[in-house]
This record gives sequence, C-alpha cells and structure tokens, in this order.
Amino acid sequence: MLHAISPVDGRYAEKTRSLSPYFSEFGLIHFRVKIEIDYFISLLTYLQNKNILSFDENGLEDLKEIYQYFSEEDAVRIKTIEKTTNHDVKAVEYFIKEKLENTPFAGFREYVHFGLTSQDVNNTAIPLSHKSCQENILIPAITNVIRLIKEHAEKYHGFPMLARTHGQPASPTTLGKEFMVFVERLENQLTVLRNTTILCKFGGATGNFNAHKVAYQTCDWPTFADELCASWGLKRSHYTTQIAHYDDLAALAHVYSRINTILIDLCRDIWSYISLEYFTQKVVAGEIGSSAMPHKVNPIDFENAEGNLGMANAILGHLAEKLPISRLQRDLTDSTVLRNWGVPFGHIMTAMASLEKGLSKIVVNTKKMEYDLDQNWAVVAEAIQSVLRKEGIPNPYELLKDLTRGKTSITKEDIHHFVDGLPVSDTLKNDLKNISPFNYTGYY
Repeated sequence: MLHAISPVDGRYAEKTRSLSPYFSEFGLIHFRVKIEIDYFISLLTYLQNKNILSFDENGLEDLKEIYQYFSEEDAVRIKTIEKTTNHDVKAVEYFIKEKLENTPFAGFREYVHFGLTSQDVNNTAIPLSHKSCQENILIPAITNVIRLIKEHAEKYHGFPMLARTHGQPASPTTLGKEFMVFVERLENQLTVLRNTTILCKFGGATGNFNAHKVAYQTCDWPTFADELCASWGLKRSHYTTQIAHYDDLAALAHVYSRINTILIDLCRDIWSYISLEYFTQKVVAGEIGSSAMPHKVNPIDFENAEGNLGMANAILGHLAEKLPISRLQRDLTDSTVLRNWGVPFGHIMTAMASLEKGLSKIVVNTKKMEYDLDQNWAVVAEAIQSVLRKEGIPNPYELLKDLTRGKTSITKEDIHHFVDGLPVSDTLKNDLKNISPFNYTGYY
C-alpha cells in the first residue's frame, strides 16, 4: 500500500477490495477463463447435438471447476505463458488446453477458442464482470446510501427549516423533504441503471462468424451465440466490427456519472448546512480536525466523497467518450483504456464509504434552525400576499415588497403591525397572524 501509485489500490485499498474479484488483472483473467470454458462446453454439446461430433458427455460439466476453483497459482501460470505468447487471451487458451490434457476431452483441445478472436472473450468477460459487480457490490452500495438518506428524511419529516434560494432566506421548507429530494433523484437513476441493457460482442474476427460458417456451414451460429450469451445474462450485439461498439458501457458510464453528480450535490448541501450550523457532527474520540486548531470538527467525510466522486466522473467521462470510437474494424485504443474500467468504481466505493460515515455522524442543531426561522419573518410575505390576492386586495405583492424587500430586521411584530393595517376582516387578520416561518412549509 505504501508504494501504490493510485490511492484506489493504496490509501483506500480497504474500501475498494470488494471490487478486486471483478476489475483486477486476476478478475479479468478469471472471467476470460469462464467465457472460454463455457464456450467450449456449449460448442461441443452443440456439435454433438448436430451429429457432427460424438463423445461421452460424462464429466463435461465438471470442466467448469477450472474457473469455479480458479486460484492465484492458475493466474500466475497464465501470466507466465503470456511472457512467451505476448498475448493475454492466447495465454488463457493455452492454459485451458493444458488443463484438458489429462481429461477425456484432451482430443477436443482445438475447440478451445475455436473461431474466436480475442475480443469475443474480452468483450464478453468485461461486461459479465461488470454485470456481476454491479449486482453484487455497486447497486447494494448505492442502495445503502439511499437508505441512510431516507432514514434522515423520515427522522426529520415535517421539521421546519429556512430555505435559501440563491443563498438568501426564502420560503421555509422541511429538512425531511430536502433529504427526500435526493432520495427521489437517486432512485430514478437507479431504475435507469437497472434497466440499462448490458451487451457483449461474440461473432468472430470481424463480427461475421466467418470461421464458424466456413468450418460448419449447416450450423446456425448467430442463434447459438445468442443463446450462449443469454446464459450469461448478456445480450449479444448482432452487427459489430472486431470489437464491441461499447455504446452500452458509455450509457452505464453516463448513468453512474449522474448518480455521482447527485451525490456531489448532496455533499455540497450538507457541507453548507454544517457551515450554517444546521448540522453538527458527532465527535469521534481520538480524531483530529486540524493539526493547528484543536476545536475543529471538519466535514471531511463529505469533502472526501465529493473529491472521489469528481475523480470518478472525470474517468467515466473519458471512457464514455473514447470507447464507442474505433478506426474502421478496430484499433487498439479501446484495450488500454478499458483496463481502467474499474478505476472510477474504486473512487465511487471510496466515496460511498465516506458518505456512509458522514451521514452517520450528522446531528441536527434544532436551536440554530429555529433561531434562523425566528430571525426571518420576512419569508411569510409570500404567504400573506397570496391570501390577499385571493381576497381581491389591490397590489398585495407591491405592499409586501415595500415592507420587506432588502430589509434585514423584519420581526414578528412588524408583520403583525402590517396585518393590523389591512382593510380586511378581523377573522382574516387572525388567520394571517397565525402564519409563521415555523408553519408555512407546504405539504412536505
């Protein structure tokens, strides 16, 4: 950790370790092996069903143990082979052929990677690894943060708070509703995320199944590939070049970026509320806020989350912009860029951990919030002029504007004195006087 270049694998390694099985070099190799083995088993079975091959199927499914029990030693062996091949996917192919040597399927070793190009493996392994990580790690992490925000929304439901449009005192809101704003936004994006179809490319050297068709012309290879990819929970793109078009990964990058942007907005709002003293933070024994100022309890969790979410968005932006572009049938720029696919999610997981910690530490300072409401009786001007409009009183907006605009010391007494001078009934005057910054909060 001390020698790591990136904080994702260094300082924040504990927060990103759950991503390693999906986005590390080991994870990528593991998923490649899975794709190759599943393809090999499905290919042999398909050809036997077509009466093209004949063999004893006993033990064929057991070959899945090669990836089910894939070990560090297996990955090292593949990396060793790669030193000779100078090709990572070919090294996986040779590794699997070694594993088949002492099995009943040794004679079928040339069906490993049959008719495939390396991108059939990569462009299936990477979407599958992302899909698995998204379902097991990323969505649960986002869902948990939403849960914590919702808990604050429920806890502070109906609690009046001075709103600050343009940073200035405005019609009161409620703290619970302000939290629910973020819950709704995040849940909307989570729905988009779940509904984003994850695609894969599986069609041979330039996407046309050339090798498959020339070898076995009576087979329906596109349907075979569709069914194989569906077994992984992926949808095969039918018209591709040598590589995936990556439009789906760009869409995923964009939706994660929107989720991050919403959370950045949350971080900045909470940071501002802490600055306004609407929130205090629980003091953790032993922690230090400032090396020079002993009194400080800084909002570092929200600052850390904001910074990491920003880093994630910067990388996601490049991935979304670069990956869908390839010269002619393929260039290699996608390969090196795609190896960074897991990096933004490392920053996201780091941010999620910080948000969870920060949200667990904030405590509402009710006295400060009540004080600010009581110091800003001018905010009921909107309410009074709205009622006066209903009653047909001429120019009520202008009357309240003259009373309140730009004034810094409008008090309850000022408002009530104004109401007493209105040409309305005593009953309506009492109703108007009952409006206060503490109850003028609308529905939420």
